[in-house]
Amino acid sequence: MTELAERIRAEVAALQPGEVVSYSEVARRAGLPGRARAVGAVLAAQGDDLPWWRVVHRDGSLSAPHRAEQRRHLEAEAVDVVDGRVVGGVP
Repeated sequence: MTELAERIRAEVAALQPGEVVSYSEVARRAGLPGRARAVGAVLAAQGDDLPWWRVVHRDGSLSAPHRAEQRRHLEAEAVDVVDGRVVGGVP
C-alpha cells in the first residue's frame, strides 16, 4: 500500500458516526489538498473495511455506486438525507 493510500485510509477510519465529509476534505486532512479524486480511487479499491459511506461529494450528494446502501448507513447514524443529498452542509 502506498503512503498516499495509507494517509487517506487513516483519515477515513478516523471519521466518527454521523460525521460526513467531502472527498476534498479527506484529502485536505490527509495533507493532500486538491487530491479528492485520489480519495475516491483509494476508497473504490481499498475501502471496503472503512466507513466509506461517510464520504460524499462536496455538494452533499451521495457518491457510492450503491447509493441506497450509503443512505441506509448514513440514516442509521442519524444523518438526514433528502433527495440523495446530506442535509446541513458538508465540509
